[in-house]
Amino acid sequence: MSPVIMTTELLRFCLAVGLMCMTSGSRLRQEDFPPRIVEHPSDLIVSKGEPATLNCKAEGRPNPTVEWYKDGERVETDKDDARSHRMLLPSGSLFFLRIVHGRRSKPDEGSYVCVARNYLGEAVSHNASLEVASTSQASGEAGALWGRW
Repeated sequence: MSPVIMTTELLRFCLAVGLMCMTSGSRLRQEDFPPRIVEHPSDLIVSKGEPATLNCKAEGRPNPTVEWYKDGERVETDKDDARSHRMLLPSGSLFFLRIVHGRRSKPDEGSYVCVARNYLGEAVSHNASLEVASTSQASGEAGALWGRW
């Protein structure tokens, strides 16, 4: 088998398993690979004005950038506006300094996904819903917790 055919076959194998590989003589070394989500966000029920975190962790080489989307729209974070109450953490998680929720405006309630990207592709997390607890829900949960003591 010629070295060119072997290299082509090796490259096809690497791409099939999600890796970019290079050969150096007879040695194989791993190079860049597309992102994958290793920690997906979970549904949250949070009280108005309280902090919250939607977790997301991605791997890839080069390290992927992470963006969040709520109901299909990109989420603005402190990276876009220093005054934002939403922070994109170095891990990729989305941290809310406080949950904003009013009668007319519910900017934090909705369905979220995180998207990790590098030049080889993107990975999208599972959906996670963030719901703002009503006063009765919050007091009911507190009562249930108090009853366990």
